[in-house]
Amino acid sequence: MIQQQTILKVADNSGAKTVRCIKVLGGFKKRYAKLGDIVVVSVQQLRNKSKKTSKVSKGEVFRALVVRIKKKHQKKDGSSFFLQENAVALINKQGNPIGTRILGPIPKMLKKTKFMKFVSLSIGLI
Repeated sequence: MIQQQTILKVADNSGAKTVRCIKVLGGFKKRYAKLGDIVVVSVQQLRNKSKKTSKVSKGEVFRALVVRIKKKHQKKDGSSFFLQENAVALINKQGNPIGTRILGPIPKMLKKTKFMKFVSLSIGLI
């Protein structure tokens, strides 16, 4: 579960390394975000190699899509899975990804929602 002040890894190549969750979007007093939710984040650290060519800068505020969480996720068929980290992919106000690649796997459940662009940019599905 992701809530305010949670430090998250960035799973795309936008130039940010870690971000901090500012707000969970999606309803009045919504406290936690799960897979596929959108959060407002602030950039905390940049990747070392891309400080000059980065599309983002430290302290900027963006929206982000939650692509991986540590909490165990139960599928409808009865199976479950969990991942090793909390990760997000940065998006702009129109909902398009800022990066051109998504590093690491993405859950298949995002394929059913309106985030098909992220599935096509990712390496693999879980």
